[in-house]
Amino acid sequence: MTDTLALRASHLLGVKHSRFLAQAAPVATPDDALAFLREIAVPDATHNCWAYRIGGEYRSSDDGEPAGTAGRPILAAIDGQGFDRVMVVVTRWYGGIKLGAGGLVRAYGGAAAECLRQAPRLPVVAMTSLILACPFDDLGVVHGALATHLAVKQDESFDESGARLVIELPADRADALKTQLRDATRNRVRVMPATA
Repeated sequence: MTDTLALRASHLLGVKHSRFLAQAAPVATPDDALAFLREIAVPDATHNCWAYRIGGEYRSSDDGEPAGTAGRPILAAIDGQGFDRVMVVVTRWYGGIKLGAGGLVRAYGGAAAECLRQAPRLPVVAMTSLILACPFDDLGVVHGALATHLAVKQDESFDESGARLVIELPADRADALKTQLRDATRNRVRVMPATA
């Protein structure tokens, strides 16, 4: 299981008079990641290098540093710390001493890794969506079961036959919810995947 950040985090690192400020945030989409970059990038800094991972999607940028010396090490820090749904931006203010390619890799990767190492973690929980169709008489039982299984109602509609709810809940709780609803309503609640 992977983690995301519980809160934003930052870490400042000094290397040969250059300052590297790593800032990390939890993100749900690539647009969220780029919005975080726009929010915290320092226009007069030498470089604002970054990387994000959101499941199988990832991107990184060296922002003018030699290719592969900033963005990739930041991404490697995200992966190495076991994070997902995270964006890390490392802002550098040049201090007058060249660090070389190896020094840049260590500085960018090290600042990102230490930022994430100190950050509060939050487990990434796999979620699933279901559609529940039930008669009006069973609606109270259904609503009670949702809270028990950490389900969140996304939508609810009604017609002459009863209610239709779209819910989201942790994937590992779906079978228990189905069993509880079956037993409590004598199988009157139909449960379907939300993709149906």
